[in-house]
Amino acid sequence: MQTPFQSTVMTVKPEWIDFNGHLNMAYYGVLFDMGADQMFDHFGFGPDYQARTGNTTYAAEFHVRYLRELHVEDPVVVTYHLIDYDAKRLHSFQELRHTDGWLAATGETMTLHVDQSGPRVAPMPDDVQSRVAAIGQAHAVLPRPDGVNASIGIRR
Repeated sequence: MQTPFQSTVMTVKPEWIDFNGHLNMAYYGVLFDMGADQMFDHFGFGPDYQARTGNTTYAAEFHVRYLRELHVEDPVVVTYHLIDYDAKRLHSFQELRHTDGWLAATGETMTLHVDQSGPRVAPMPDDVQSRVAAIGQAHAVLPRPDGVNASIGIRR
C-alpha cells in the first residue's frame, strides 16, 4: 500500500446540508471518520476488534481545514496517509476529495490505542503493530502532504 489509502465512494446526504445549502461542518468529520474506519480494517481494528480484545481507538486530536464547499449528492472519497506511529499512537493526514478530483477539506488526527478496562492508552497487540508498521513504512516514502501540522506529531 504505497499510495495513501482511498475509501470507497461516499455520497453527501440531504440531511447533512445546512441552511446555507452546503455540507454542515460537523459532517466533514463524519466523512473523515467513515474513511478512517475503512482504513482501520487494514490495521486490524475492524468491528469485532473491541469485542474480542477490549481495546479500541480514540481520536485525541483532530484538525480540519475546510477548503471548498460540498453539496447534496456530491460523490466523495477520503484518503488516509499514515504520517507517523508508535506502539500506542497513529498520526494521520486525510483528504476529502470530490470524485472530480478537487480537494474539499483536509483532516489531521492523533489517534490513541486504548485498553477500555482502564480506560488507558496501551500498546497495540503485536499483530496489529506489524500491520501498522508495514503501512507506515510504505507511506514513509510518499511526499509529506501539504498542510501537515507539526504541533500534533508524535514527540520522541
